[in-house]
Amino acid sequence: MGRLFDGPWPIVIIIVVALLLFAAPKLPAMARSLGQSMRIIKSEVKEMKNDGKAETPADTTGPVEGRIVNHPQAKPGEPTDGTDVPPSNRA
Repeated sequence: MGRLFDGPWPIVIIIVVALLLFAAPKLPAMARSLGQSMRIIKSEVKEMKNDGKAETPADTTGPVEGRIVNHPQAKPGEPTDGTDVPPSNRA
């Protein structure tokens, strides 16, 4: 009787049989959860690998001039009080 637990295989078989008998209804949910966890780990490892690499800019045509487009201009004679929106356009 002492030879039953000499190797790891009889213990593994007993554990598998017990899982199939007592946890059979929960096995699909456990497998789904394990698959979701593996996808999360895979994406995190991929993100860690890409973390150190420099990202290439989308537009590499050259420097861009910084200017405001369609900015409302103050009408002549209107006082400016330090704001960038003229009084005629303020709400």
